[in-house]
Amino acid sequence: MNIWAITHEAFIRLSFFLGILALMALWEFLAPRRILTTSKATRWMSNLGIAFLDTLIVRWLLPMGAVSLAILVHEQGWGLLSRLDIPYGLAIGASVIGLDLVVYLQHVMFHAIPILWRLHRVHHTDLDFDVTTGIRFHPLEIILSMGIKLGVISVLGPPIVAVLAFEVLLNATALFNHSNIRIPSKLDRVLRFFVVTPDMHRIHHSVLAGETNRNFGFNLPWWDLLLGTYRHQPADGHEGMVIGLPEFRDAHRLTLPWMLALPFMGKPGKYALSH
Repeated sequence: MNIWAITHEAFIRLSFFLGILALMALWEFLAPRRILTTSKATRWMSNLGIAFLDTLIVRWLLPMGAVSLAILVHEQGWGLLSRLDIPYGLAIGASVIGLDLVVYLQHVMFHAIPILWRLHRVHHTDLDFDVTTGIRFHPLEIILSMGIKLGVISVLGPPIVAVLAFEVLLNATALFNHSNIRIPSKLDRVLRFFVVTPDMHRIHHSVLAGETNRNFGFNLPWWDLLLGTYRHQPADGHEGMVIGLPEFRDAHRLTLPWMLALPFMGKPGKYALSH
């Protein structure tokens, strides 16, 4: 299992990423939810470019990824779950759910702390909302996120397959729930019991601060419902709502160099949880 996970992890994750990216892009073309307001070519080039840069930097600075660390933790017998005598399937389920809760709490933290919001607002300055918005993150945020994830894996001691499954799920759902796709409203209401849908997460990208600090979940929708951060619909409707941040409305500043410089420019602004 250990050798298989090490050998095939990158291939499995890349295959799921490219496959879901292509599927969502096709769905967006055939059944878009909203009309895009800015150049799709410019946005895609910038968003895909920063995602590629994120991957290179993380691989260079943190060569031991989540799955590799999970293997080491398993071999050394570290972590809480490795010391508990619980069924393997239960350990996998608890690990995936626990890691997802950490991602939710981390997301809230990146909104609540001004210096972290400086990094995270790169994700929110996209003036449209489609599948590539789900991979638009500043490299420093990705490094911090990976550090948090590695710390949790060390303490939790999850099964190796749970970490691999969570990595695939997180990437897949981030592409899905940021997609500009039309899902029938009745089906969307059912899906929201199990996964964050695009209509649910799009509200989080509203220009209105009262909506930006809602619907933090990336994968499971339960945390927003349980912890009081859920909003069902945007005030102006999905077609009428404005995407982005009020202080960054210049479509010409959607380029990769500008995104990299954004955390170091100006004041933190009206980050969501302070208002």
